[in-house]
Amino acid sequence: MRPTVHDIAAAAGVSLATVDRVLNQRPGVRGVTREKVEAAIRELGYIRDLAAANLAKGRTYPLVFILPASDNSFMHGLNAEIRQAIVRSPAERTDIRTIEVPAFDPAALVAVLEELSRGKPCGIAMVATDAPEVRAVADRMVRDGFPIVTLVSDLTGSLRHHYAGVDNIAAGRTAARLLGRFLGPRKGEIAVLAGSMLVRDHRERLEGFTSVMAEEFPGLAILPVLEGRDDPEVAHMLVADALGNAGIVGVYSLGAGNRGLIRALKEKAVDRTLTVIAHELTVHTRAALIDHTIDAILNQDAGHEVRSAIRVLKAKADGLAVIEAQERIRLDIFLKDNLP
Repeated sequence: MRPTVHDIAAAAGVSLATVDRVLNQRPGVRGVTREKVEAAIRELGYIRDLAAANLAKGRTYPLVFILPASDNSFMHGLNAEIRQAIVRSPAERTDIRTIEVPAFDPAALVAVLEELSRGKPCGIAMVATDAPEVRAVADRMVRDGFPIVTLVSDLTGSLRHHYAGVDNIAAGRTAARLLGRFLGPRKGEIAVLAGSMLVRDHRERLEGFTSVMAEEFPGLAILPVLEGRDDPEVAHMLVADALGNAGIVGVYSLGAGNRGLIRALKEKAVDRTLTVIAHELTVHTRAALIDHTIDAILNQDAGHEVRSAIRVLKAKADGLAVIEAQERIRLDIFLKDNLP
């Protein structure tokens, strides 16, 4: 049975009020008495429930989410999940605000982090641009006691406390296996559409994708990556131009820009022997699955990621351990036949 404050009081031979003063580091306790209480705590293996203590005190957790400002359907969905978390704030004792920065702009992200470092947020969750200058300021903030969680896209080799997102190398490998199996013995070229290679999730998906293609589907050649910068118009232009290559037999959209991809596929009236794998289930990709423009979608649950980030930041603020199994983000595979 887990020891309680009553057990501590009995073991130390003091009152509950004295135990409370020691636990909360309040004055009014003699040195020898404090030592007896602390010895009882160690001997009993007592672990304080800081979350319950903060609830009793009415503590509120000020949290900041930093998101890229872009015309990206998945990021719009992530923002919507954060707004839902704000609605739940009174029950969860959070005070959440969002800050948008230009997408793929390390300097802008650094400027926001620098500004936050002068304030007192309990925690920061950010969609990271993987750059040395971002890593440097994030590491400094962690050393200064700021809990930091990366969201969707991680920050290589940083001191951040937690990453709330899918295993992107595994996601890329899964996409390659699906595409290769769908194409069967066919040979040809694969077009790859990304947002930017500045973000780690896109680089890792490409790494996983290319490794499986090279190992198991050598008859499929990967073309140079098209970087759409999360802009549907740019993605549309790049894909429309690429589809002029008659040797293309498959497309892997590993980031955003799916609206531009879908429009280009429809305009070109592409032969349905072309296989298309994309990421993130949105209203647009759902419709494209249903009408056979896209063959499969790999999806991450934005709501789970937001809730995970909040749980981890609150736990770090309270000095509590994170339950890793609870925070693992699952990768879902959707076809037309199993849409939720």
